Amino acid sequence: MKKLTRHQMRENAFILVFERIFNDDSPSELLETARENEELEITPEVESMFLGVVRHQQEIDELISANLKKWKMERISKVSLAILRLGVYEIVYSEDVDDDIVVSECVKLAGDFAYEEDISFINGVLGSIVRSLNAKPAEKQG
Repeated sequence: MKKLTRHQMRENAFILVFERIFNDDSPSELLETARENEELEITPEVESMFLGVVRHQQEIDELISANLKKWKMERISKVSLAILRLGVYEIVYSEDVDDDIVVSECVKLAGDFAYEEDISFINGVLGSIVRSLNAKPAEKQG
């Protein structure tokens, strides 16, 4: 089995986060279905990212909401919301990737999966979150 790149892991985790928006199955059921269908490679890293987003979704959504300018959470497309949740999870809870790289990777995901106008929106929201966290570095969690 070929080792997944960080981008591929992030993309697979994004697909799971996106799927969860529409699906009432438990996170473990979603993972099991993905494994059975063999459409996504579920590595321990992919599972960890997905479950991290699930575990911290309330705090993640609060941080997204606090950094929206003239927007409400309900107006965000489901694709953009999934990308933002994954990005915020990595920015706040992962120490192994630089914030700028996370933002860049999320913009890349938006280019692959979202509408053109969503790309700058995602970049702006994640950039705002990074700036707000860097202003208060003690809030970064491990």
